[in-house]
Amino acid sequence: MSGPAAAVSPHSAPVLTAPAHWRVIDFISDLHLNAGEPDTLHAWQHYLQTTRANAVFILGDLFDVWVGDDVLRDSPADSPSIFAFEQHCVQTLHAASQRLTVFFMRGNRDFLVGKAFAAACDLTLMDDPTVLIVEDERYLLSHGDSLCLDDTDYMQFRAMARSDTWQRTFLQQSLQDRCALGKSIRAQSEERKRRNGQYIDLRASAVDEWLLANRCSTLIHGHTHRPAVHALGANRRRVVLSDWDARSTPARTEVLRLYTESTSPTEPTKVPHALRRIEAARAHLP
Repeated sequence: MSGPAAAVSPHSAPVLTAPAHWRVIDFISDLHLNAGEPDTLHAWQHYLQTTRANAVFILGDLFDVWVGDDVLRDSPADSPSIFAFEQHCVQTLHAASQRLTVFFMRGNRDFLVGKAFAAACDLTLMDDPTVLIVEDERYLLSHGDSLCLDDTDYMQFRAMARSDTWQRTFLQQSLQDRCALGKSIRAQSEERKRRNGQYIDLRASAVDEWLLANRCSTLIHGHTHRPAVHALGANRRRVVLSDWDARSTPARTEVLRLYTESTSPTEPTKVPHALRRIEAARAHLP
């Protein structure tokens, strides 16, 4: 697998080329893992332990909040870590990375994930957006929040929170203060979603601009929690991932699976470059 190539224009994304032996590629996002929802955690762990995918792409908001990679160092010898949940998740990712390739894209809830996290998990961090080339097809991958341009309040916060100055100031605070601020930011996000009824959708013109600039026909993203396939014209499409909530009825633990041209001829139902939605509990099946 070749590493990401450098972007060459403001809308041109890094490029990642899938190796020829990849037959099955999975995409997930918006699990919002937290200690208060163990059912979703267990569904995610079982999925990573059993999926038959060669590679898993996590497209943002794996965690409900991430206040800095130093949560992984919070392990005093004389008492259990208050961040045992985060550390347990990292152990799960590290174990998965020993049998398949894992990529991680930051979302609006876990944008402070950094290199220490990636090293501890043995996974690869991705820029948002990134072009994934699978044989002769180009897929544009994004969390999706950066294209919600009509959500002006959020876009203002995003510009501030993604700046080096804001992040440096935030990370200089104590872990306790960061956790309190992270809880406040999360509450504001939920209130904004409640007020609007749902997340504001991606701006169509911006989606078209990104796809054209990167010579892609398919955008795969999360963030909005509204799984769908939107036909955009000119053979372009926007594929939206589902969020996860194992406690809901029915449970939401959906994986978007891509079958490549190299899929075995003994599986004739797997159309080359077909995208299928499957439940995580069935990810071990052909």
